[in-house]
Amino acid sequence: MQALNDSLRGRDFISIHDYTPEEIAYILEVGVILKKEQKQGIPHPHLAGKTLGMIFQKSSTRTRVAFEVGMYQLGGHALFLSPRDIQLGRGETIKDTAQVLSRMLDGIMIRTFEHEEVLELAKWADIPVINGLTDLLHPTQVIGDLMTIKEHKGQLKGLKLAFVGDGNNVAHSLLFGGAKVGMDVVIASPPGFEPNPQILSLAQQDAQTTGAKLWVVNDPAEAVSDADIVYTDVWASMGQEDQAEEKEKQFLQYQVNQKLLSLAKKDAIVLHCLPAKRGKEITGEVMDGPQSVVFDEAENRLHAHKAIMALLM
Repeated sequence: MQALNDSLRGRDFISIHDYTPEEIAYILEVGVILKKEQKQGIPHPHLAGKTLGMIFQKSSTRTRVAFEVGMYQLGGHALFLSPRDIQLGRGETIKDTAQVLSRMLDGIMIRTFEHEEVLELAKWADIPVINGLTDLLHPTQVIGDLMTIKEHKGQLKGLKLAFVGDGNNVAHSLLFGGAKVGMDVVIASPPGFEPNPQILSLAQQDAQTTGAKLWVVNDPAEAVSDADIVYTDVWASMGQEDQAEEKEKQFLQYQVNQKLLSLAKKDAIVLHCLPAKRGKEITGEVMDGPQSVVFDEAENRLHAHKAIMALLM
């Protein structure tokens, strides 16, 4: 354990691809421990006196609350930094921002559009940088997802997860996550909306270590057949609002409804990273149904984020 602690301390958390299967397993284990302690009322001030700067170029409910409450429960303090609060993108370079914040903070969480902004921030910062979401990846979400799956299924290796919808940042991080824990992941997207082929290729290389199978199809029924987990997300991500109407037409057959869910295993669970557009990518019947664990998943963001911060900072 000490070797894993040492390997994680001071690291950035930009992509699950950057971590070994053992490191991902350890982060999940720590998340479970911190959740258990919080439920039992056991204090765990591992980051007492430390500060996290939270840069939000994209707004959020779960990400902000999870990191802010997480820092409080870990004994530290979080600062919310909106585009109105800092000079990033208004004349000051990312390099200068990174160097200034490194002198005052113990860690930075950034939620933004361009993935390159996170890479640039991490390049110049002397403190851990955590990717809270970019248009390319959403790694902190998937740590919470993996916690939730293990909580409900008792394992990760050998399960089949079917993601139905746009081949987006969540789909990309699920491919990396599945590859690291030995979980099969199939993405079902309409033609032209499949995941980034470079991400798929990297994840498949990762999967050679754990034996996970990763593939992409266009038929949602094929993907969901015999799945242990059915996952969906909004069809038009934040910043794609102008594409929402057109995407709805192309994604009509990709709604997670009771009919599609019936093709999965009888004990399959349903995940959604939220916020959900009920009646679009998922029906209210499924989201509020007995197989849905979306609110457990949302809660686990708190404990997953705490594990990441406690280990890195």
